[in-house]
Amino acid sequence: MSLPWQGLALAGAGAVAFSGKAIIVKLAYRYGVDAVTLIMYRMLLALPMFAALAWWAGRGKSPLTRRDAGVVAGLGFSGYYLASFLDFAGLAYISASLERLILYLNPTLVLALSVALHRTRVTARQLAALAVSYAGVLMVFGHEASLQGADVVLGAALCLGSAISYAVYLVYSGAEVKRLGALRLTGLASSVACLLCIVQFLLLRPLSAAAVAPQVLWLSLLNATVCTFAPVLMVMMAIERIGPTATAQTGMIGPVATIALGVLLLGEPFTAWVAAGTVLVLAGIWLLARAR
Repeated sequence: MSLPWQGLALAGAGAVAFSGKAIIVKLAYRYGVDAVTLIMYRMLLALPMFAALAWWAGRGKSPLTRRDAGVVAGLGFSGYYLASFLDFAGLAYISASLERLILYLNPTLVLALSVALHRTRVTARQLAALAVSYAGVLMVFGHEASLQGADVVLGAALCLGSAISYAVYLVYSGAEVKRLGALRLTGLASSVACLLCIVQFLLLRPLSAAAVAPQVLWLSLLNATVCTFAPVLMVMMAIERIGPTATAQTGMIGPVATIALGVLLLGEPFTAWVAAGTVLVLAGIWLLARAR
């Protein structure tokens, strides 16, 4: 019998592990590697784990139909390949703190897509929650832009594109999760994304570009295991124990963890603007959850 604290611990650990991805990417950029090469190594090292997950979760189940294969390929492209690549590219231009706050707007983007695609009604409380969240992101964005200039605009746009791509995955994956199972779908879609990232590298870079500093390889291994594969399992196990709502609410520590790690490991400044923006984003997401 699982206890509630076990689910909360898993959800919290998963959120912190996910947040560490941005820190590792920023550290790797210090060794002169680019986004295409860095994400290739992350996905190359994660591929065996996700392939094993897909095999394990699919034991004894019906094989994929042609439709299933097409859907999995599309979800893998949107949710894990494109979202990951845009995120990595954006981190070359903005702080880890701003990146995490932008990605944390994901629930608001899912709501917007639901309105556009399914004519979902939006209440006044939901609109208020959206306004609070975006005010927080704009506060931190404006502060960084005043210090770093146009690069922040590009980086923020790339990370917002990442959040939108992942929101598309979430909107369209609901029915497939019920059919294929969460772990099997995650393993399959992530494996597709891993292959796409490897092919992208082979098409855009010479093989000599794979020669990187040893520190990049170790950081990529850490990213693939601790910050990619492990949190997927932890979040799934948390959902089994305490449900998706409590898991999502516990995950609100993610942006705070990213900011703390950014200050400690990257030397990023912790200003009143960052603190206020983070409070607004978390408050907006909390209000949105309550409004639903």
